[in-house]
Amino acid sequence: MGKKIVLSFLFILFVGPGATIHAAEAVSPEQHMQEGMQAFARGAFEQAAVSWTEAAELYERAGKGPEQSDALLRLSDAYRGLGQFRKALENLESAHRLAAQRGDRPRLVVIIGSLGNLYLAAGQDENAARYLSDGLQLAKELGNTGFSAVILNNLGNLWASQKKFPEAIGAYSESLTLAKAARNLPLVARALINTATASIQVQRYQGAKEQLDQAAEVIKGLAPSHDEAYGLITIGLTYHKLRPYLVDVKDDLLGRAFQALNQAAVAAEAIGDPRAASYAWGYLGSLYETERRYPEALDLTRRAIFAAQQVVAAEVLYRWHWQTGRLLKALGKPDEAMAAYRRAVYALQSVRLELVLSYSNATSSYRESIGAVYFELADLLLQRAASGTERDQIEPYLLEARDAVELFKVAELRDYFRDDCVDAARSRITSLEIVSKTAAVVYPIILSDRLELLVSLPTGMKRVAVPVSADTLTQEVRLFRRFLEKRTTREYLPYAQQLYDRLIRPLEPVLASSPIDTLVFVPDGPLRTIPMAALHDGKQFLIGKYAVATTPGLTLTDPRPLKVETIKILSMGLTESVQGFPPLPNVSEELQAIKRLHGSTILLNQDFLISKLEKELKEHPFSVVHIASHGQFASDSQKTFLLAFDEKLTMDRLDQVVGLFRYRDDPLALLTLSACETAAGDDRAALGLAGVAIKAGARSALATLWFINDQASSTLVSEFYRQLQNASVSKAVALQQAQLKMLGDPTFHHPAYWAPFLLLNNWL
Repeated sequence: MGKKIVLSFLFILFVGPGATIHAAEAVSPEQHMQEGMQAFARGAFEQAAVSWTEAAELYERAGKGPEQSDALLRLSDAYRGLGQFRKALENLESAHRLAAQRGDRPRLVVIIGSLGNLYLAAGQDENAARYLSDGLQLAKELGNTGFSAVILNNLGNLWASQKKFPEAIGAYSESLTLAKAARNLPLVARALINTATASIQVQRYQGAKEQLDQAAEVIKGLAPSHDEAYGLITIGLTYHKLRPYLVDVKDDLLGRAFQALNQAAVAAEAIGDPRAASYAWGYLGSLYETERRYPEALDLTRRAIFAAQQVVAAEVLYRWHWQTGRLLKALGKPDEAMAAYRRAVYALQSVRLELVLSYSNATSSYRESIGAVYFELADLLLQRAASGTERDQIEPYLLEARDAVELFKVAELRDYFRDDCVDAARSRITSLEIVSKTAAVVYPIILSDRLELLVSLPTGMKRVAVPVSADTLTQEVRLFRRFLEKRTTREYLPYAQQLYDRLIRPLEPVLASSPIDTLVFVPDGPLRTIPMAALHDGKQFLIGKYAVATTPGLTLTDPRPLKVETIKILSMGLTESVQGFPPLPNVSEELQAIKRLHGSTILLNQDFLISKLEKELKEHPFSVVHIASHGQFASDSQKTFLLAFDEKLTMDRLDQVVGLFRYRDDPLALLTLSACETAAGDDRAALGLAGVAIKAGARSALATLWFINDQASSTLVSEFYRQLQNASVSKAVALQQAQLKMLGDPTFHHPAYWAPFLLLNNWL
C-alpha cells in the first residue's frame, strides 16, 4: 500500500515541558526552541512549528549552523506531526546539508535516523531501509548506544510494516537490550510494546502478554509525559487484541485494557495534551462499543470529540465521528447516525492523507483503514432511499450515496499515486449525465451483504439491489479473471454468465427504456480487475450489445471527443528484447499500420529513449501517444512502469514527461498502451491502470489488463485506429468494432485475446 506506518505511539523524541515563556521585546532563538518543545510535548504541533521556524531563522542570521540544524530537525518533527511530510523532508534535508558541510557526525546520525523514520511513516520502504541502515552503521561507529537503540526500534517497525515479524522481533529485542543499558526507560517501554504487537502476529500470545505486563511496570516509573500517554494507549489496545487468543484470562485482559486507557487519559490531561486525551477517551469508547454498552460508549466518544476539537485535530475527529455514527446506528437512530457519518467524511476531506494514514493500522490497506467510513455512510443512504416511494424522495439519497463513494475513489487514487495529479484532473470535471444521450453510467457499490447498482440515464438515476455478499462476488470475479486468461478452454463461461446475471440482467428493463449504445462502468474493488465486455448473457457477449468503457470516477473525466481531423500521433515501441523482457516482433507492423492510417512520428527500439520522448513532446503538439512496449502495473505506484529502450518509465516520470499536457489548453486526447499487464486479483494494481490517463494528463487511455501476444494486440489496435478515421465514431464504439472483428476471427475469437483492452476515462 505504500502505507506502512509507524504505530501511533512511536513518535521520535520528546522533551519534557518547562516554564512558559512569554513574548518579549526581543525573543532569543533559545526561547523559541523552548516554546516549541513545550508546545510539541502537549501535541500543539502548529504552535511548535511556528516557534521552531523562528528559532531556525534566528540561528541562520547569527551564523550558528549546529543550532540551526537542531531547530530544523525539531521543525521536521512538528511537520511530521501535522502530516506535512514534504515540509518535514525539506527541513530534514536542510539540516542534513548543514551537518554534512561541517562533518558533524554526531548530528548526522540523528538526522539520518530521522530521515529513515520519516520515510517509514510516509510508506517509502526502500528509502527508509537505506537511511535507517546508514544511521545504524554510523551510530555504531560513533559508539552511540542510545541512538543505535532508537534506530533498531524503527527498523523493527519497518520489518513489521512489511509483515516480516520474526525480523521485527529480533530488531526490537536488540533495541531493548541497548535501551536498558542506556537507561532509556521510555524506549524500554516502547520496545517491549512493539515486541508484544509483533509477537501476536507470530502467535506468541503468552509472551506478548508478559511483554505488555513488563511495559506497564516500566511506564509506572515515568513522569507524566507524551511517552507515557501514548504508551498506555498502545498497551490498552494490545491487551484487548489478545483477548480472543487467551480466553482463560480474557476478563482480566479487558480490565487491564480499561485501566491502561484510563491511565492514559489521566496522563494526557496532566500534561495538557488534548490530542492524546482524545485518543484515550475515544479508544475507551471503542472498548465499550465492543462490549455493546452503547450509551456509555457514546458518552466517552463525545468526550473524545470535544478534546480533539480543542486542537482542531481532524485526523482524530474523523475517527470519533465515525464511531459516533456506528453507535447511533446501533442505538436505532439512523438520521443522527447519517449526520455523524457526514461529519466524519467532512473531517477526512479537510485533513492531509498522510496524517490519516499515520494514525491507522500499519498492516491495513487504505481501503480497509479509511474506506469503511464512506461505504457505511453510503449504506445508510441507500437504505433510506429504499424506504422512499417518490422520485423526489429517493434520488437525493442515491446521489449522496454515489457522491460519498466517489469521494473515496478520488482519495484512493490520490493515495495510490501519492501526489496532486487527481486534483488537477478534477479541475476539468463535467457531470457525465449531461455528456451523452446514448450512454448509461453504471455505478456498482459493493457492500458486505449486497451489491447496489446505480445507473444514470438521460432520464435520471435508477437503483437496483442484488442480493450477493461482497465475499461471494469477489470469489466469482477472481475465478472469472483466472479462467478468462486461459485461451484453450471455455471454463470462464459459467462465471461470465453468473456475473452478467449480477451486474447487467437486473438493469436490462431500465436500459431498454432509453436508446443506449454505450455502457460506462465506474467499477470498484475487485470489479476493476475484469473486463466487462466479456460478460455473457447465455447467447452473446456484452460487447455484442453495447460499446463498453471504464472510468475510475465520475469526477475524473474530461469529456471532449477526439478531433480526428487534427489528430497527430507519436508512436513508440520495442521489437527487441530489452532489460530482460521478451521481444515483440509484431510491434513494427503495428506502428506502421498506425502511420498508414493517420500519419505518425515513430520512435522504435534504440530511438525509443525517454529523453527523445520528452524532446518530441516538448517540440510538437501531439494529440495521441501510442506506446507498444511491456508495461507492468503493481500495487505500489513506485513499482509500476512502462518499458523504454534505455530505462523504465515510472509513473512519476510519466507525469513529468507526458503529464505536461495537462497544463495545455488542449490536453493529450489519448494514451495507448498495447502490452500492459496487471496481476490477477490485485485490485490496487488495477486501480493504477484505471488512473493512468489521469497520471499522464490524458483525457483517455486504451490499455490492457493482461499481456497478450503482440500479433493479437497489433491486429486489434490497428482496427481501433482504422475505426477512428470516422469522425462520427466514439472511441468506445471504435474499440467495440475492433473487438467484434477479433471475435469473428477464428484465430482470435477467444475473449483472452480481445477482452483485456479497456478504454479508460473519456469514452467519446
